[in-house]
Amino acid sequence: MLPRWVKPLLFLLCLLPLVRVCVLVVQGVPVNPVEFITHASGTWALVGLCLTLAVTPLRWLSGYGALVRLRRMLGLFAFFYASLHVLTWLWLDQFFDLAAMWRDVLKRPFITLGFAAFVLLLPLAITSTDGWIRRLKRNWARLHWLVYPASILAVLHYLWLVKRDLTQPLIYAAVLALLLGARLLRGWWLRR
Repeated sequence: MLPRWVKPLLFLLCLLPLVRVCVLVVQGVPVNPVEFITHASGTWALVGLCLTLAVTPLRWLSGYGALVRLRRMLGLFAFFYASLHVLTWLWLDQFFDLAAMWRDVLKRPFITLGFAAFVLLLPLAITSTDGWIRRLKRNWARLHWLVYPASILAVLHYLWLVKRDLTQPLIYAAVLALLLGARLLRGWWLRR
């Protein structure tokens, strides 16, 4: 059983990146605020996805099953930051200009990967309520497997975005490979 204060604390911790971005933008710290918001929201969406995927391996290693109760909140915050990321691009970067967005997608395929990741996360966010879990029953778990390709696409989106120093996207790729590899290894081990 999780102590009652854990979820409110996690909620506040997950909001800190947004507060930081808002404070820095209001203070005029970033030279290009749109680029800063885009990168920060994308980074925190990816961090949220990795943290969400880390819950299950941490539960296996610790034997503390109550950790699963944090997964939904982490996943929804990952979607929240992904939504800010997409909305920043649509509104502040492209001004909802469909022709400009289409040209951007054709010119920079990493945007297509990022948008595909977002589209895969959308049904996960919509069906994250208890009501949807009851309605979908076993299909809910099948649907939520979309987090795996969405995470892979998100990491590829970041890798294709970066042109020079690939260190940070490669770190996310390694973390994701470790988290997905742990699942494959455990599945293989249990089948033996």
